[in-house]
Amino acid sequence: MALSARLELRQGQGLVITPQLQQAIKLLQLSNLELEAYVDGELERNPLLQRDERDAEPEGEAEPQAAAEISTDQASDSHANAELDARRDEASPGERATGDAPDDIPPGGAVDWSTVGKGGGFDGDADGFEGVLTRDKTLIEHLTDQLAVARLSPAESAVASVLIDAVDEAGYLRADLAETAERLGCTLELVERVLGVLQGFEPTGVCARDVRDCLMLQLKELDRYDPAMAALLDNLELVAKRDMAGLRRICGVDEEDLRDMLSELRALTPRPGAAFGAEPVQPVVPDVTVREGQGGLWHVELNGDTLPKLLVDQRYHAHVSGKARSDQEKTFVSDCLASANWLVKSLDQRAKTILKVSSEIVRQQDAFLAYGVEHLRPLNLKTVADAIGMHESTVSRVTSNKHLATPRGVFELKFFFTSSIASSEGGEAHSAESVRHKIRQLIEAERNDADVHSDDAIVDILHGAGVDIARRTVAKYREALRIPSSVERRRRLKEPA
Repeated sequence: MALSARLELRQGQGLVITPQLQQAIKLLQLSNLELEAYVDGELERNPLLQRDERDAEPEGEAEPQAAAEISTDQASDSHANAELDARRDEASPGERATGDAPDDIPPGGAVDWSTVGKGGGFDGDADGFEGVLTRDKTLIEHLTDQLAVARLSPAESAVASVLIDAVDEAGYLRADLAETAERLGCTLELVERVLGVLQGFEPTGVCARDVRDCLMLQLKELDRYDPAMAALLDNLELVAKRDMAGLRRICGVDEEDLRDMLSELRALTPRPGAAFGAEPVQPVVPDVTVREGQGGLWHVELNGDTLPKLLVDQRYHAHVSGKARSDQEKTFVSDCLASANWLVKSLDQRAKTILKVSSEIVRQQDAFLAYGVEHLRPLNLKTVADAIGMHESTVSRVTSNKHLATPRGVFELKFFFTSSIASSEGGEAHSAESVRHKIRQLIEAERNDADVHSDDAIVDILHGAGVDIARRTVAKYREALRIPSSVERRRRLKEPA
């Protein structure tokens, strides 16, 4: 068969996701912290974008530079790896070198050092020295300070530094000694000897391999580590189960001695490194707030502090577009404008979508806001998506990493989506979260041995309340709530206070 080349024209349908649409989808699922980081990156890449800070300016002052939002009819791919040459061409040589043109630098380039503050720092860096002095010392720094005065040999100090770097925030050593010895090219005996020195550092119990070693080090310092206490540490799982009879038999002590040993054990610190400085915990900032209005209505509002406010600088665009010479420069300016327009539009659409989804969630779960978790209704993504005319995937992205501030606390939007449990009386289904709350209430109401409910008893009680639930489901919910079994709860209630 002869081979030949020919041209064919075919028509077909397909779904193409443009880079702009990908950006809009990505913005939907970002949390407020991730969105702030993304916007900061866009501000660095796109010179036509700037923050809208007009609300923060005092009244009566003129805006330093005119800026206005541009219609977002035009959109195209942005060239993030280019720079505008027009601004650089207009800058003086001194400005190009430093990025700014300070008024206090004399023409010769010499700097008047007499204006430097007594602290020896520059403006904007005044907090550096004070921050070092007032910052909480970390556990690694505390151990390193003790290592400096430990009088170890150079080889031992090197091994100690490696082991200190492997200590986690709780104070435990998370390194394999044999692997460390092989990596450093030294003997295992040397590593173990250095570890023994580190375990004598403050706080007591640091550099332990596990909880038992940590408690043992603290007991040895208190001179309370005897054979009975060693047997107790070897059977910490029985302590967790509160098996007092088994512990008395293993430790060879009576009930009073065992009670004293457990009191000493509770006074110890299983996380010796927790008292030292660590990375600050970021508080949860709600994306949407709900407040109660008159007549039992709920007002849903976006949290403006979590929404970046961006503007497109028209004046600067007109300035640089008129000075663009080559086709590449003109294309870059045009792409920057289109990218800025699309980002502003995407942020606005993201805010509207979050508000729309949150409003529907509040409408569906108004009973929870008014009466509590027992009235939380079963809800899924499809119900919300059908009510607001969106796709389930869009609702899923909107509810990811978003939080709602209500009079009952701050909840993740995913919290309001719970599975349903059928009603034993054929009525309205129950939310799984409300059923878990009822189980917790039943168990918290137990006051003595006779009040302890088994899983089967809880099933009967819930059936009487109109909840059709299986025993395995009750056990699963109880374990998810980290509630021990009825046997362990009954054993705890029998113990003397």
